Amino acid sequence: MTTDQAAQLLKQFRAGAISLEHTLGAFQSAPVAELGFAAVDTHRALRKGFPEVIFGAGKTPEQVVRIATKLAEQKQPVLVTRITPLHARAIRRKFKHAVHHVEARCVTIAKPPLPKRPGIIAILCAGTSDIPVAEEAAITADIMGNRVERLFDVGVAGLHRLLNRFAQIQQANVLVVVAGMEGALPSVVAGLVAKPVIAVPTSIGYGASFGGIAALLGMLNSCGSGVTVVNIDNGFGAGYAAAQINALCSPP
Repeated sequence: MTTDQAAQLLKQFRAGAISLEHTLGAFQSAPVAELGFAAVDTHRALRKGFPEVIFGAGKTPEQVVRIATKLAEQKQPVLVTRITPLHARAIRRKFKHAVHHVEARCVTIAKPPLPKRPGIIAILCAGTSDIPVAEEAAITADIMGNRVERLFDVGVAGLHRLLNRFAQIQQANVLVVVAGMEGALPSVVAGLVAKPVIAVPTSIGYGASFGGIAALLGMLNSCGSGVTVVNIDNGFGAGYAAAQINALCSPP
């Protein structure tokens, strides 16, 4: 059940269109759908504002399809992250309107899509190699009902590229900044704006980057105020947090 569905139920009850028993039954229904291999949280959208997200890695295509089906039965948007082409094919066979976002390694099922709330979430990445993680953040924020502005390949090796996009950066309510190597870009961006910056270290880099550890430590030690850091390659977590921040900026 989503917040909108709960509100609609209460409106129908107040108008006399449905009985008290029907209304109570809807709210008392089990918030978990047991599938044996998974317990699907069908009331997460009511608590969190967005349904349970499916992490595809480690799950079989059949498991992912069954979980997605249970969410879709609740008329909820579906986001599946960290998928393989096998997952994508299985999902699209079941859901003809599913969209496979190849670079982001995600599938979305949102028909109709959530209405877009006011405000912009800017997704910046330092280099082209960081785009898959940045796209995961962008797709997450988008399906959650946000307008997303992508600003790619604006790393500190060519600072003029970032400054050329300064007006777009300033318009955003919150910024997700993705970078590998030494992870310097979030600190630079935080010094230019008075908005929250969510830093995402990526595993891109040469040997001493240690699979993203160097970028992670650089971001955790940022001298830029207002920088929050998520885990290595966690575009989903950054996009989700950015959506929650942007929701606070929007009227209820």
